[in-house]
Amino acid sequence: MKQYKMRRGETLEERIPDMESTVEEYFGPITGTTEHRGSDLYVVGEPDNPVFERVIAGTVAYSSKKDRLGVEFEERDPTELGPDELEAAGEAVEKKNDFLLEATGRDAKSRRDSMKRDVEDDAPDY
Repeated sequence: MKQYKMRRGETLEERIPDMESTVEEYFGPITGTTEHRGSDLYVVGEPDNPVFERVIAGTVAYSSKKDRLGVEFEERDPTELGPDELEAAGEAVEKKNDFLLEATGRDAKSRRDSMKRDVEDDAPDY
């Protein structure tokens, strides 16, 4: 499960006031929920895009800091995709990036850089 921070000064609630409908809009009907770190995240068991096997997304609440976006994209193996489904792969990448941009206010490069800094900050000092 990946977790994403919002831009400085912004909250997930401000960016996406209705997480449930936003997840459905991007990925398809919600089939259930799953718990992650005490928060219920939405599960799309049969996403609209055939590249995705399952999508989990929602707000991960923290008491001492801003909430984060929790997301897990389970994708099919590209070697198993037929020609029509391969065309959907580009759309799947676009949907993921658009959803993450709307939720976090950060483009792919900014999200990557932020995750690198988080990993570096968590590294033990020897």
